[in-house]
Amino acid sequence: MPRPKKCRKICGLPKRCNFGPLDGDAADENVIMTVDEYETIRLIDHLDYNQESCSQQMGVARTTVQAVYNSARKKLAEALVDGKPLIIQGGNYRICPQGRNRCCKKGGHQDESCSYLRK
Repeated sequence: MPRPKKCRKICGLPKRCNFGPLDGDAADENVIMTVDEYETIRLIDHLDYNQESCSQQMGVARTTVQAVYNSARKKLAEALVDGKPLIIQGGNYRICPQGRNRCCKKGGHQDESCSYLRK
């Protein structure tokens, strides 16, 4: 029996969850990115965190962050190269009750509970 996935902490949901080609010639299938994959892209690529800081922020191991980040990058590439719509939804995460303006500091979240679990 596989080990249960650890809940990943995120600072907030994305402002937009649907992205796609503007020319109306999108492929039939969507690329689905989970919210925790989005969070790794936001922390590492947008806020310049390294994987260690990202793992502390999200409350998971660095190897987990590396795997989630690699999956997210592959999905971004698929959406861009193949012209597929990208939808951000789902995943195993909880939203930090402090909100994005106060919790995104290199050093992680203060609240350790996983009561805001989303699937």
